[in-house]
Amino acid sequence: MKNQITVSIVEDLEDIREGMVALLQGSDEFLCIASYGDAETAMRELPELRPDIVIMDINLPGISGISAVRHLAGSCPAATQFLMFTIYENNEQVFEALKAGASGYLLKTTPPSEMLEALRELYAGGSPMSSQIARKVVRSFRQDTMARDEALRLTARESEVLDALARGLLYKEIADHLGIQTSAVRQRIHKIYAKLHVQNRNEAPNRIRRRACEGSIGS
Repeated sequence: MKNQITVSIVEDLEDIREGMVALLQGSDEFLCIASYGDAETAMRELPELRPDIVIMDINLPGISGISAVRHLAGSCPAATQFLMFTIYENNEQVFEALKAGASGYLLKTTPPSEMLEALRELYAGGSPMSSQIARKVVRSFRQDTMARDEALRLTARESEVLDALARGLLYKEIADHLGIQTSAVRQRIHKIYAKLHVQNRNEAPNRIRRRACEGSIGS
């Protein structure tokens, strides 16, 4: 039997934290091994717990979630993935979180079923984002691509994949929409990463951020 995906939660609002714990406990796929109301405690304990996924709020008392991810990304195992779960959707917060080491970014308006699907995607190597956040990343990527490096132009199919991603579709939904296999969706996203000259999924958001900083960021 496949082992459960281990998850830790860092969220200062007790009702939200308990709700996420209950959501994970209701699924056979996931195991919540720890939950915290502040970043300081999480930063001390998570490197030893070695969770597969850390769900991190941004606006925490004391050390912020972004600073905590930046610290934990260097002290936790490389396999640990970080998912921001927050109310903030402005460009600065989004890109700072990705630059710090987060591989996913969901808004707290995300329905429970989509939250679980995002965790699956993150564990499988994807970068789940709420549709509003995906639009910002895609817009920034496109503006910089067209303005400064013709060699990075996307193919028509790659543009379709990114359009679907920006609308909030999951990998399987993108595959169904385009009439291709889910593996083909992943392959095309990998090609986009290759065009960014990054070595792995974790480096891609940081490269997007660096390129965005050199040019204009979409509103």
